[in-house]
Amino acid sequence: MEIRAVLFDLDGTLVDSERESAEGMARALERDHGLTISEAAREFVVGHSWNEIDDFLRLELGARLTWSMEELIRRSAAHRAVVIAEQGLTIMPGAREAIERMGRWPRAIVTGSSHEEAAQALTALGARAAFPHVIAAEDYTHGKPAPDGYLMAAERLGVDPGACLVIEDSAPGIAAGRAAGALVVAVRAGNFLGQDQSAAHAVVDTLDAVTDDFLRELSRKVA
Repeated sequence: MEIRAVLFDLDGTLVDSERESAEGMARALERDHGLTISEAAREFVVGHSWNEIDDFLRLELGARLTWSMEELIRRSAAHRAVVIAEQGLTIMPGAREAIERMGRWPRAIVTGSSHEEAAQALTALGARAAFPHVIAAEDYTHGKPAPDGYLMAAERLGVDPGACLVIEDSAPGIAAGRAAGALVVAVRAGNFLGQDQSAAHAVVDTLDAVTDDFLRELSRKVA
């Protein structure tokens, strides 16, 4: 196959921010709403969009959660910004170099985070200009593992989904890329919860391994 566009996941793939996102959400609910969430809710943040997270929280908290999803996102993003200011934001190994190396292709971000959260991460990464297209939680109804975000990104770039390279870290993200018909590479570096990455076409330790030679060989194998 010929790669014609690259679609990056953000959290856990380019930046290590999912734990900061979970902490921001937990702080927002506890400090602004008086609600304490379970460890399972924190872990559910990894690899899921706000649509799925909102559903999970409503099952866990029931009628006690009176915020709309929009208010939950807004308040969580505000607390997340404080968490990042306190703790910093880790850039995943090889992230900046991979973005530059793949600059000859149209690129997009497909994330379960909100647009505000994506902007926070891309600013820390110094890569906002590299991604004129960011598909975030507000843009679709069904998040990963549904393919909606990746299909939308391919459409915006004017590229067939089957000609897209998807770079992911989570099992739901890998499933979404495969369901979209894309070539999927999983990166171990951000897979902190040990999710199953075997559904990807290839798994690498870090983004440094996603070289031109690697992609040529992978494209040949799946042709």
